[in-house]
Amino acid sequence: MNEQHIEEMLSALYDMIQDARGVPLASDKCMVERDKVLDMLDEIISQLPVEIKQSKTIVESRNELIGQARREAESLMREAQEKADKLISEEAIYQETKRQCREMVQQTQTRMAELRKASNDYMDDALRRTEEAVAMSLEDVRDTRAKFKALVEAQERRSAAAAENNNEAE
Repeated sequence: MNEQHIEEMLSALYDMIQDARGVPLASDKCMVERDKVLDMLDEIISQLPVEIKQSKTIVESRNELIGQARREAESLMREAQEKADKLISEEAIYQETKRQCREMVQQTQTRMAELRKASNDYMDDALRRTEEAVAMSLEDVRDTRAKFKALVEAQERRSAAAAENNNEAE
């Protein structure tokens, strides 16, 4: 992330708003070029921390992991069913097949639970890291906004003082 570039963009937005013409009968409103402001905001948004973009990748990765586990489980179930179908011809073989199928189902369920837990743990950790990054970014935005507000208030005080000085000079 290029923080200096974002700060420059915010400064340019500030200047644009500061220099904007006022709306008649509304001293707290002004007119700005909508497309230009929107383009600048789009640029700022496109440069947000990589962690936000990575969170989407993490979610997709988790979904792929779950899909892979599901496909693996379905494959194991198909294998178990095919083995069962082949071994049904005799009672002893049938009983053995049932035992093996139960064992494979149990193994599949255990494996699915392990994969689910691992993917959930991975996702929780990734979301925690993303949450921390977003919180830090939010804090930066709040700090920048507070600085911006302080600048605006200081300028308003200077403008009021200048107007008062002009009134006194007359």
